[in-house]
Order: sequence, then structure tokens, then C-alpha cells
Amino acid sequence: MPIWKKPIDLALLKAANRNTAVEHLGIEFVEVGDDFLRARVPVDHRTIQPFGLLHGGVSVVLAESMGSTGAYYALPEGYRAVGLDINANHLRSATSGWVTGTAKPVHIGRTTHVWHIDLHNEAGELTCVSRLTMAILAPR
Repeated sequence: MPIWKKPIDLALLKAANRNTAVEHLGIEFVEVGDDFLRARVPVDHRTIQPFGLLHGGVSVVLAESMGSTGAYYALPEGYRAVGLDINANHLRSATSGWVTGTAKPVHIGRTTHVWHIDLHNEAGELTCVSRLTMAILAPR
């Protein structure tokens, strides 16, 4: 059963992220499942650090973008979700291609959501594990 409370599809996600950090970094949402979102980021001149590796902060931007988007669309109309806490464990570097993330809810509560995000390189190797806690704000 889908967790989404608002209409969601890839075209809506692309339009919502125009002129944002997501678009600037080349992040693309690539799949919407019943209980997950998948997105990817290129490892290129926009996203690497000086040693040619995907910048750890970019991995966190990817994770937070997926988790916060998921939280928003899993809420009834009028509710908002804002980031409360995020952590990331960087396990392996990526130097080329794409890093793809999958975000799934661990907890969807009345006042908080917790999302788990795994990032993988093109070889399918786990590069980063992240957990995002969102505060849920009721309509004003």
C-alpha cells in the first residue's frame, strides 16, 4: 500500500526542484515506489572535492533531498516537514559515474518521521548510509 498522501511522480519532483541545489548539483529523481524514493547524483566537476572524490557533503545533500521529499509527500495536504537531524557514514568513495540513493521511512509518526537512506556507486557498492529525522509541522 502506498505511503504517499499527495500526488507524486517524477515530473512533479523535477518541477519542484527547478532552480534549487538539487538541480544545480545534477541530482535526478529516478523512481517512486509505494514506500521509497530513488534519486542519483553525477560524480562530476559540480560534485567532487579537490581529490576527485564525490564530496561527502553532496552525499548528505542527496540523502536529505530524498528523505525530506519523501516526508513531504507522505503527509496530508497543509502539513510541512523540516529537517531536524541528519547523519551520514561515508563507507566508500566514488570517483566517476553516478551515485544512486534509496530512501525509505523507518518511522512515520504524527510529529516526526525517520528516513533511512542508502547510497550505492555504479558497481552496486554501498558508499554511504544516512539517517534523517524530520519534524512535522501542522497547518497554521
